Amino acid sequence: MSRSAHPAGPRHADVLTEGHYSAPAADLNVLDEKVWSRTVTRDADGALTVGGIGVARLAEEFGTPAYFLDESDFRARCRAWSEAFGPDADVFYAGKAFLSRAVVRWLQEEGLHLDVCSGGELTTALDAGMPAERIAFHGNNKTVAEIERAVEAGVGRIVLDSFQEIVRVAHIARSHGVRQRVQIRVTVGVEAHTHEFIATAHEDQKFGIALADGQAAEAVRRALGLDSLELIGIHSHIGSQIFDMAGFEVSARRVVQLLAEVRDEHGVELPEIDLGGGLGIAYTSDDDPREPQEIAKALSDIVTRECESAGLRTPRISVEPGRAIVGPTAFTLYEVGTIKPLEGLRTYVSVDGGMSDNIRTALYDAEYSVALVSRTSDAEPMLVRVVGKHCESGDIVVKDAFLPADLAPGDLIAVPATGAYCRSMASNYNHALRPPVVAVRDGEARVIVRRETEEDLLRLDVG
Repeated sequence: MSRSAHPAGPRHADVLTEGHYSAPAADLNVLDEKVWSRTVTRDADGALTVGGIGVARLAEEFGTPAYFLDESDFRARCRAWSEAFGPDADVFYAGKAFLSRAVVRWLQEEGLHLDVCSGGELTTALDAGMPAERIAFHGNNKTVAEIERAVEAGVGRIVLDSFQEIVRVAHIARSHGVRQRVQIRVTVGVEAHTHEFIATAHEDQKFGIALADGQAAEAVRRALGLDSLELIGIHSHIGSQIFDMAGFEVSARRVVQLLAEVRDEHGVELPEIDLGGGLGIAYTSDDDPREPQEIAKALSDIVTRECESAGLRTPRISVEPGRAIVGPTAFTLYEVGTIKPLEGLRTYVSVDGGMSDNIRTALYDAEYSVALVSRTSDAEPMLVRVVGKHCESGDIVVKDAFLPADLAPGDLIAVPATGAYCRSMASNYNHALRPPVVAVRDGEARVIVRRETEEDLLRLDVG
């Protein structure tokens, strides 16, 4: 592979004096296990492999950019969550993180449930054979057609998000002659320590029915008064990419308090609570995610303690990990194109993808890691910003990271922990073609979501 000479950008010794960046890893060739899937390693030649297959072969066969998903790792994480919570709880995979028919089949085989939040996700789940009773249907503005599809299919629960939706679901269920199982989503007023766009439990946002001013209690009254609804519990979700369990403790306490109020007013002990998802993963070496067993024990202890204090039977707990399962299982592989050093600042490294395959950096100011994966290098580290090929100054994939100073066009670099919210939020901005998702396992690779083609773009353009 060519190693074209180019003017060097600032080295780490130069930029450290500014006080803005931490030092690079002692050896840029060493992979941080926290941010890569379990089967990722380097081969004898220094190239990255996943599931026993080297990235050079993957790039040649499937092209770049592309998402490579470690199927063994995905399945192992499903089992870890299921085993951590045990048979007396339900683990719903949050399909919005990433969903495909192959993923649905893996979930079914590993015994998980599935949370969907659109008609398209519901269709994918049903088409891939997920039993409807293991599906929860979410969303703050479900259409009549979507609700009818869910009721007709017999989904296990619909999460009610507003007073209007209580009436809407009840009417549709009655017209189909069924009693639909539902939960009420409440906003508990917890401020999750996360980006404001992904914090979801404070009152000033679009999701749920607030506990404040008795609104949630009134929603329970209305749901209990409708014969076509079977209210099975309360749902709460406080945000995303959360590491601190304190917010869950406050949320659980307030949800249990509502359960006690329901019992006192209606003589009914609701049998379930859903504490949502939002548990964080490692995107960089600074992130320190919790293991499923630790999370399960913490949540179980919190709910049990609060219920004992309130004199309630402990309800069945549901959780909704999405990112925590699929996020670490995939990386995005890019080919390096233009390299542009800016003296005294950083070197801009352009790749053949960008914000069309990972919008999270632009949208959430998200941080990612990056590594040279087609080879190793003994060159000095240089500060880089990995950017895409789109006509936007905000088209940034990795804001600031260190890569070897001999990086050259044609090298392959990879961004780990892109399994969640990258392909599912991908776009055709600048008429880019959305990358494929390739599942890799035990020395075999197969496309589970194919790369878009220019014919796909033109097929939709009927003008």
